[in-house]
Amino acid sequence: MLESLEKAGYALPNNCRAGACGECKVKVIGGQFDQGFVLDMALSPDERKQGFGLMCMAKPLSDELVIEWGTEDARPKLFPPREKQPYMVVDRIQRTPRIVELRLRPVREGMRYWPGQYLMLGDPDGGVPLRSYSIANAPRVDGELVLQITRQDEGNTSGWVHESLHPGTRVSLNGPYGTFIGDPSVETPVLCLAAGSGLAPILSLAEAALRRSYSEPVTLMMSAATHADLYDAGLMAWWAARHRNFRYRPTVTREPPQNDKVLQGRIPALLPTLFKDLSRHSLFVAGSPAFVEDCVNAAKALGAKPELTHTEGYYPQSPPQTPPSSQLL
Repeated sequence: MLESLEKAGYALPNNCRAGACGECKVKVIGGQFDQGFVLDMALSPDERKQGFGLMCMAKPLSDELVIEWGTEDARPKLFPPREKQPYMVVDRIQRTPRIVELRLRPVREGMRYWPGQYLMLGDPDGGVPLRSYSIANAPRVDGELVLQITRQDEGNTSGWVHESLHPGTRVSLNGPYGTFIGDPSVETPVLCLAAGSGLAPILSLAEAALRRSYSEPVTLMMSAATHADLYDAGLMAWWAARHRNFRYRPTVTREPPQNDKVLQGRIPALLPTLFKDLSRHSLFVAGSPAFVEDCVNAAKALGAKPELTHTEGYYPQSPPQTPPSSQLL
């Protein structure tokens, strides 16, 4: 159901696409569907009895499925995802010991997407499952896409990326997907919180905002275990030099800071020391589910509003199931 909505150009909040996060939960008010396997933490037994379902895993059993459509996030129009878009790896940069950055150029037409969205990368024919990776740059005229991919222990796809994808390698991409895009019309101070490769969608959103001469303050906080895990410091310095309203605050959690520009400690604990009131801020948080939850709770304690809070938690993910082209809307 989620993919059918996206193919038709409608945005439904979603993160994991695997029945684990609960972001795509809606009430089904007509028709029958097979919910598939989902976690109780994402969809409780009581919610199932009330008719709620997770659209990322729901497969319709009737000709028509009627759902409640009541969130503001559902209203922006999305670019329909496309399968097997040919791209070439044109550059590869080892950002940290575990994060590699790939720069991809389209062989034909470039992917159209909103900053903050993600794509699917893999090689199913070669036994490499599709996995989702956030796009780390705002849309560009040449169509270049930047991906920042963390090597996961026992991760088949991330291992394939780190070992096999080098400049000159041709890959196929599916996308774009996701609704971590905020509201382009909102004019508020912006606070972006990222951990690890959760920085990728944050970079895309921040670049897009700064590119359009966003006048409100934009603060980007990056959490890493050690200094070796902090990256893109040069880009952050360039943004700060070009845009007086941009501020970068990196922090490390497992070693003392090496200079006065780096903080020490976890972001949730640091927020009250840096901000007295977040009620006017648009908040974007990306990283592990635990990181996202802790940051959101800390921000709520400082007045952050749910309608201005946007999250991207990195769960174990399943690729979207794409119907044949004859069935696309």
